Amino acid sequence: MFYGFHTEAVQLPGYKIEHVLKDIQELNTLAREGELEVTAVSAAAYPAVADKYYIMNVGSSVGRGYGPIVVSPAPRKVGALAGRRLAVPGLETTAYLLARIFLAEFEPVVVPFDDVMPAVKDGRAEFALVIHDGQLTYRASGFHKVLDLGEAWEHETGLPIPLGLDLVRRNLGRDMAEQVCAALKASIEYGLAHPEGADEYARTFGRGLDLGTSARFVRMYVNEDTLDLGAEGRAALELLWNRSAGLGLTARVESVDVVGTGDLGSDPNSLETRA
Repeated sequence: MFYGFHTEAVQLPGYKIEHVLKDIQELNTLAREGELEVTAVSAAAYPAVADKYYIMNVGSSVGRGYGPIVVSPAPRKVGALAGRRLAVPGLETTAYLLARIFLAEFEPVVVPFDDVMPAVKDGRAEFALVIHDGQLTYRASGFHKVLDLGEAWEHETGLPIPLGLDLVRRNLGRDMAEQVCAALKASIEYGLAHPEGADEYARTFGRGLDLGTSARFVRMYVNEDTLDLGAEGRAALELLWNRSAGLGLTARVESVDVVGTGDLGSDPNSLETRA
């Protein structure tokens, strides 16, 4: 998503774009304070920051029939997790919310996302909730799938699961927010149009993934849904937040406030793009 900005093929005139690398739970925490003008967050974390941020129509990570996966070091049934310790990548992550929706009561063990499987191996937990590239590498790490929560969500709701959102701070003003959204869309489109360079760039953040696995993971979450959250995505968000509020995990979100639904990327005055 950031490749267009990285190469400076896409710019936002008059502004410096800085890439801030943080774990998703760290970004959720920073968003509560409104620290970053533009940020990714877990979809489950948005109700807590809705007063500070608009949702951008672009940049979302959406799973269609797949998502966070509960794994164990031996083949187990879902019911075996009841009352057990589950390593989770943060209590504000969408993965954790889905676990609360679809699993019996469990004891969460909060660790960084890349420590969930090691936490099982060293005895801190009995099951792990894997996100990011762990969804592709858990078998190589000696684990077995217990439940794909994205698959469970789509089976029950008929909707994709919006896992992550990109936000822009409200105090920038709606006009500026629209420009930021258009610039991000242009950067994503540039990356998709230049896969050789974009895939190699993305792999540098892949924690040792080979290029093929890294590219496969990128395509799972940088795709047409990333370019347009769409009506399905907004409906899924509303349902997710209603379920979350019903569990007492978040406040209710009265409306899905999205910027960037127009084709601003075609306005040459809204951003600067160089091939």
